[in-house]
Amino acid sequence: MVADPATGMTVLIVEYDGTNYHGSQWQANAPTIQGEIEKALKKLTGQMIRIKAASRTDAGVHAREQVVSFRTDSALPLNSFIDGLNHYLPRDIAVKEAHRLNGSFDVRRGAVSREYKYQILNSPTRSPIRQGFSCRVEGELDIEAMNRACRALIGKHDFTSFVSSAETARNKRTVREVFKAEITRDGDMIVLDMAANSFLPHQVRNTVGSLIKVGQGKITADEFYSMVEAKTPGLAGPTAPADGLCLMRVNYPGPFEGDAR
Repeated sequence: MVADPATGMTVLIVEYDGTNYHGSQWQANAPTIQGEIEKALKKLTGQMIRIKAASRTDAGVHAREQVVSFRTDSALPLNSFIDGLNHYLPRDIAVKEAHRLNGSFDVRRGAVSREYKYQILNSPTRSPIRQGFSCRVEGELDIEAMNRACRALIGKHDFTSFVSSAETARNKRTVREVFKAEITRDGDMIVLDMAANSFLPHQVRNTVGSLIKVGQGKITADEFYSMVEAKTPGLAGPTAPADGLCLMRVNYPGPFEGDAR
């Protein structure tokens, strides 16, 4: 069935380099991913359209497959949304796919999990090519100890220790379920792959900051376990730089049902 543009919803899969943006969510006086997409939609359709993203990313954080949705009565075909938006968007943001759905769909609440990747360049020298997409740490890191610590994250936990007091006050529900937390090494690049039903603000970056301390021998894996159990705001960290973090994928119960390109 062809979705009716007047009642259906358009969903975009978007990739971006977040270096030049103050996060994904719209801000009045700063460039954001949402702001750029909405400006491009205005140029393409002539309409002011508000979009909604599946996962909020902080300033400087990247995305491989961010999912955004919006409603419009524009009759443009899906290929025109892809080609047209990519024409108007800056080079560091690109629409990869477009879908038009019938019925109700909540891009944020409908997601069952989010997958993030954090890259640590474990090198005594900087890398001009990779520095915008990784955090550099000098000195050998103990990957086995870091993975032992990661096991403390798996399952459903109260992650209060991994957010600040202010963020805890804003996010009264601090229990999240982590499905995957694993460290791997590829040459001088160390990667944390982490998946959960959702994440608290700065949760992944605060986790990385603590895992680096484990890898450096500054705290033990057992002390990391105690950090998870403590439920004390601000205990984890320091917050790792945004450069190394990338939203890899947002998962839903099934494929988008409707028109696709």
